[in-house]
Amino acid sequence: MQILVALACAAVLAALPAAAGDGRPKGVVELFTSQGCSSCPPADAALGKLVEQGDVVALSYHVDYWNYLGWKDTLSSAESTERQYDYARTLGRKSVYTPQAVLNGRDHMNGADLSGINRTLDTLDDNGKGLTVPVTAVREGDRLNIHIGDGRGKADIIIVYFDEQNTVDVGRGENRGRKITYWHSVRDAQTVGMWDGKAMELVLPMTVMDHERYGGCAILVQKMKSATVPGPIIGASIVTDSPS
Repeated sequence: MQILVALACAAVLAALPAAAGDGRPKGVVELFTSQGCSSCPPADAALGKLVEQGDVVALSYHVDYWNYLGWKDTLSSAESTERQYDYARTLGRKSVYTPQAVLNGRDHMNGADLSGINRTLDTLDDNGKGLTVPVTAVREGDRLNIHIGDGRGKADIIIVYFDEQNTVDVGRGENRGRKITYWHSVRDAQTVGMWDGKAMELVLPMTVMDHERYGGCAILVQKMKSATVPGPIIGASIVTDSPS
């Protein structure tokens, strides 16, 4: 299963867009949201603005615990809910909420607070808690080289697949009658390797990509507090099929 995921991601990465500066995003924003949450549409719109900024790895995880409110989120999954609860343990919280934005796996806030998100990402970066490990991908003929730079400690290498954009007509529940656009909604995630603090290359073949299945993917280099509890994200890159 991991091999299939890695092969698909390699094809998506062929569309790697150029990034500003040293090519390092200033942070990772993971939004936990739901189509059945009346407070979430402003946060979904804020995530869209982060995607437009182009300097943030922005991902949207649709949780399933609000599905009982009369509308089953068409993008929701138990895995997204599980990741949010895992973060609750990381952040020392007893409960979860929507819309919650988790920043670099280190902090959280209301996902609708766009200025606060950008400000906190800048502060984390200034304090050495940003994306300190460079992650790049370069196509060479029929293969793709993913390069992860030097750093400290150990971390998992996670590939996160997402739909680039979905527009949903919500038929019931708290958002009944609304047409809402969602960006970078996560559909799958797999751990495909481990980084031990030393620069490394992950070589993947460029195979046929099922473009109708995923619109892009992100590579996250994330430290783990335990086998199931995520820690800080120290490196990341994002790739979509859209022209840069």
